[in-house]
Amino acid sequence: MTSQPANLNELVGQHTPGYALPREFYTSEAVFDRDIADVWNRNWIWVGHESQIPEPGDYFLFDYGPESLIIVRDRNGDVRAHLNVCRHRGSRVCVEGAGKARVFVCPYHAWTYELSGELRAGREMGPDFNPEDWGLKPAHVQIFQGLILVCPSAEAPPMDQALGQLAPLTAPFGFEDLKVVHTANYPVPANWKLAVENYLECYHCAPAHQEYSRSHTLKSPQQMEALLPAMYERAVAAGLPNQVLDLTGEHALSPGSEVYYRRYPLYEGFKTGSKMGEPLAPLLGNLTDYDGGATDIVLGILNYFLIYSDHVVGYRFVPRTIQETDIQVVWMVRKDAEEGRDYNSEDLTWLWHVTSQDDERIIRHNQAGVNSHFFEPGPLADMEWAINDFYRFYKTMISPR
Repeated sequence: MTSQPANLNELVGQHTPGYALPREFYTSEAVFDRDIADVWNRNWIWVGHESQIPEPGDYFLFDYGPESLIIVRDRNGDVRAHLNVCRHRGSRVCVEGAGKARVFVCPYHAWTYELSGELRAGREMGPDFNPEDWGLKPAHVQIFQGLILVCPSAEAPPMDQALGQLAPLTAPFGFEDLKVVHTANYPVPANWKLAVENYLECYHCAPAHQEYSRSHTLKSPQQMEALLPAMYERAVAAGLPNQVLDLTGEHALSPGSEVYYRRYPLYEGFKTGSKMGEPLAPLLGNLTDYDGGATDIVLGILNYFLIYSDHVVGYRFVPRTIQETDIQVVWMVRKDAEEGRDYNSEDLTWLWHVTSQDDERIIRHNQAGVNSHFFEPGPLADMEWAINDFYRFYKTMISPR
């Protein structure tokens, strides 16, 4: 189902601050194309962790919309990202989702590229052809404590200052010493923005997430605030800071450089995000104990993390088509943890598996209602404050430059 806006400027102007976006933002092919070109292509995307490509030649692909990125460790040990588009006639160069390569060879006409992206050889292109002019197009790469961020645009949002403020807050968790132990994909027939909006608010948590609501206080701001002092006391004793960093919305240093850090309490009896509250894996980094809390992190407006004392859950909402989105959930633990001895994958992934299944259901129904010609944007609740910040960022990115 699609509809086309008469004019993007006019459509942006139709949005009333404090209300949901108009229908066309979720149903228009033209808007979706701008979403990819002006939001996803121009912002930092969390694609993975350095542990996924430990040796030169190791690579994996990250795809969204019509785009594809090759994330590879080159011969010098540096992490690089290339647009997965042959410079000859546009074929995908790399077609396997992950692997190890000496070079990248286009399967169409065998143009051959070095791991660093330079064109090694283009067959029978004549004496005036200069391979140096036809390497793979590069994307910007930024490594934050082992997390790989990529921006395909020629100009990437400046993140150094914001990440500099975040770094001491996340240092105790030892992100560099994590490894990915499970990734799950939950396809949902909805526009990617509805999936992001759902993640950014816990107004729906109590009615929609029974398992999550047993352990996480975000469903009730009053209860959360009441439990904060005791959690902060335990957090400091365990080696964690007790401060909030909010560089989002009007506090963002620049569009695309949004960073957020806040630790909040779980309910009494829960040490981590497990079924019964018991530990799931070895403590992260240099933590000395469980504080009974969890940390929400925003790392650029498209990337979200939930950090417990013993594992990290990363969330992405990857657009495929106008109303097809992959909810991607990534679980990480200490790199020295062993399956069966230190953690059990089924127990580790239980909470965010059932919660993501809930999310697929409610987002799907949300899109079905928004598709109606009778949909009229309603007012946002106080608990949906982060959606207002997302809208502010989003409209800044897609407004004609």
